[in-house]
Amino acid sequence: MPAFESNLKRFESLNTQVLGMSIDHKFANRAWAESMGGISYPLLSDFWPHGAVAQKYGVFREENGMSERALFIIDGHGVIRYIDVHDIAEQPDVEQCFEELAKLS
Repeated sequence: MPAFESNLKRFESLNTQVLGMSIDHKFANRAWAESMGGISYPLLSDFWPHGAVAQKYGVFREENGMSERALFIIDGHGVIRYIDVHDIAEQPDVEQCFEELAKLS
């Protein structure tokens, strides 16, 4: 998430809205964002019903109630154009995200 924050101007230049989402409660999200030095883009909570959005996107782990770390690029028409799923311990490559966004231009 900090990598997306530090590249926010670059995302904006591509007419892209960055959103973060976590299955944690909104207060936990706020505390986490503050501990990272702040996140200026929206950080959404998928807390209740627990993980409902993650379930719909196929990235919810029933066995432990967590979600995978996933990146979705959704175009202006609401069509998912790119999906990148990682184990929770892995970080998505922000440069790969920019390469995928360039393909949509």
